[in-house]
Amino acid sequence: MIDTHTHLDYLDDPASARGELGLTALVCIGASPEHARNAVALAEQFPDVYATVGLHPTDTDEDSPETRAVIEALATHPRVVGIGESGLDDYWDDTKRAAQVSAFEWQLELARRVGRPLVIHTRDKQNRQSAHHGVMDVLRAWPDVPVILHCFSGHAGLLRFGLERGDHTYFGFAGNTTYKNAREIHEAAQMLPLERMLLETDAPFLAPVPMRGRPNRPGYVRHTLEFIAGLRSMDAAELERATDENARRVYGLPDMTPAPTGS
Repeated sequence: MIDTHTHLDYLDDPASARGELGLTALVCIGASPEHARNAVALAEQFPDVYATVGLHPTDTDEDSPETRAVIEALATHPRVVGIGESGLDDYWDDTKRAAQVSAFEWQLELARRVGRPLVIHTRDKQNRQSAHHGVMDVLRAWPDVPVILHCFSGHAGLLRFGLERGDHTYFGFAGNTTYKNAREIHEAAQMLPLERMLLETDAPFLAPVPMRGRPNRPGYVRHTLEFIAGLRSMDAAELERATDENARRVYGLPDMTPAPTGS
């Protein structure tokens, strides 16, 4: 199974997280110059780890020609499979929208240039939709760039918009999908076409039930898999095969499924 979005370098012992609960591959997100370097280093060290490089919307204070030069130099590394995470975050009161949009558009252009998908972060305050609508506004000018709507919130408008973009949009479902009050996410996970779904942990954040309250780990993605399989009334192994194939397609990963053993 593939964890399509994890912050592996945040863990105390990244090597210990590899392969747990049957993982075959992990995509380590490098959303700042420091974490981008860490993600690439881990991907160089371990054959089942891949990296993204970018600048998180809440870190746009770091945006500068020097920062962009670091990210752009890493973007063509053979172990880098995506750009980001980027996007818009209006959760915090000191949000600097203009800086976030500038960094978002730069990373869209970079993703197009290097032929990688862009991982998108979208977060609003409760009962607000400014970041979600802002992401749609920006993406309308970039219809041909593949994107992954990481930790999808279930927002109905963004769901419709993403589906209208065709196979250029994938939706990542994280551990918060398993939370009892996440009704919009549950509805999205039930109705989304299977070929557009990805599974992720966002470890060490958003641990799924029954691990909620603990630091998340990549292997816990299996709890989200089993929960969504229940929502969709389908076999978990079938869902695993489908979402792993989606991950390989959007990120360009090799098939690392273990070969069946003889009797």
